[in-house]
Amino acid sequence: MKGVVLRDVHVVDGGRVFPADVLVRGDRIERVAEEGIGSVSNAEDHDGKGRHLLPGAIDDQVHFREPGLTHKEDIAHGSAAAAAGGITSYMEMPNTDPQTLTQELLAAKYALGAASSVVNYSFYMGVANDNMDEVLKTDPRTVCGLKAFLGSSTGNMLVDDPVTLERLFHEAHMRIVIHAEDEGTIRANMQRAVERWGEDIPLAEHPRIRSAEACFRSSSNAVALAKEHGTRLHVLHISTARELDLFDPGPLDGKRITAEACVHHLWFTEKDYAKKGALIKWNPAVKSSEDRDAIRRAVNEGRIDVIATDHAPHTLEEKAQKYAKCPSGGPLVQHALVAMLEMMHDGVLTLEMVVEKMCHAPARLFAVKERGYVREGFKADLVLVDLDAPWTVTKENLLYKCGWSPFEGQRFRARVLNTWVNGRMVYADGKVDRSVRGERLLFT
Repeated sequence: MKGVVLRDVHVVDGGRVFPADVLVRGDRIERVAEEGIGSVSNAEDHDGKGRHLLPGAIDDQVHFREPGLTHKEDIAHGSAAAAAGGITSYMEMPNTDPQTLTQELLAAKYALGAASSVVNYSFYMGVANDNMDEVLKTDPRTVCGLKAFLGSSTGNMLVDDPVTLERLFHEAHMRIVIHAEDEGTIRANMQRAVERWGEDIPLAEHPRIRSAEACFRSSSNAVALAKEHGTRLHVLHISTARELDLFDPGPLDGKRITAEACVHHLWFTEKDYAKKGALIKWNPAVKSSEDRDAIRRAVNEGRIDVIATDHAPHTLEEKAQKYAKCPSGGPLVQHALVAMLEMMHDGVLTLEMVVEKMCHAPARLFAVKERGYVREGFKADLVLVDLDAPWTVTKENLLYKCGWSPFEGQRFRARVLNTWVNGRMVYADGKVDRSVRGERLLFT
């Protein structure tokens, strides 16, 4: 098989940054040579010019809106934006139309991924109050996990039946990932907001309606259930300082209860509603600067195990509606890695920590087979970045189908130069090779 030698790169892997040459042949990393690699037959050279080679990022939470909601996003656009952002694998959520609540519908989503995803993919099996028999058929070797909404969701995906929850946490044979916000608390807060403002609720009220109390009440109940039943639980998009004490600090290995932070909760604060408005309306809400700073510290302490995006686009027309009708979510996969590298430049995270939380830890937490590292024998999912190549986010360089980003106008110092998926270059010179197809993720 023809190969490629990535020469003169600085590999970031396993808590180290070291100069090396990397030989890729077929879909795998054949050699990582700190002493350098001489002439290699049947291989072309790629001059890294001393730039940094990272494992491809693994995003454990995206909403690519296919099937049924493809006016907002689809797998082809979402995966292309991910490739441009250095994300080579994603795990996609079940609240599409129809919702992924049967094995047949789950198989249909995998067929969509195979047909159009330029990076690697997995799809969660959705949990509802009435589909537990289908949930328990899920194969943990080929599916990333089970997704349960313990707060507001669309359609039939709010899991609020105590009997269902007990059975789920007791019988689950694979990792449960949850959206944790208490529905009763949110409804009460919303009612008070309507009584005060009617239809004209300010966007700045979002973190009081989707409050810290709503988050803590739901996440603490879920953690208690997981401890009672010995469940493997992963709590998504932590947004409050109060929740952080629910999670143990330190290394990921050996933990059964883990936590994720998302880019927007690490970057924005409630002060940004004045400028960004609905563009930073997410569930859970972006909250105070104190919450953001506590989450940043928790990443470094190990209470937060992975960093992801919760990429969830809507159209600008949808975002322009009044608060109660304005949907929550926004596009992030194209800018997540460079945003975290910007935080590296600001001294919030080290380069090694960015790679740990976006590449290594998701691979270990979900037991992703042969990905997440720049190591011999692993799949060649790789990203070459220039840490000092400033650029500005504009509408013209966006790949999102929705056509907007909360980062428009932001100047980033780091730039993704090239992305390889299973040994094939999928992104270079600002362009995505849309003929490339990723692979279905497998799990050990």
